[in-house]
Amino acid sequence: MAKEFDITTRAIRFYESEGLLTPVREGRNRLYSQRDHTRLKLILRGKRLGFSLDEIGEMFDLYDSATGELAQLRHVLDKIGERKQVLRQQLEDIQLSLHELKEFETLCKHRLSQMRSNH
Repeated sequence: MAKEFDITTRAIRFYESEGLLTPVREGRNRLYSQRDHTRLKLILRGKRLGFSLDEIGEMFDLYDSATGELAQLRHVLDKIGERKQVLRQQLEDIQLSLHELKEFETLCKHRLSQMRSNH
């Protein structure tokens, strides 16, 4: 499974220790079910989208609960909305920083040009 998802076996064991994967053990070997494969795919996707492992675990718990998929989808949509808002704020902050850097760069170049003219 590590090769399939291009991650380390240590990462897989970590997800297992966090209760996100539940392989069957045969001696020292771990046997991963289709459910574990699907969960690992969702864990990696969730991480790429910026969700914490706790949030991913909550989503799994909802899916496994009696309320099932409907509650999970509502929860995921709430989390997506929250994540999008965080990303929008980060984008705004980055744009502001870039604008301030450009202004400072212009000021520095102008000052450098003045210094060259005086020498």
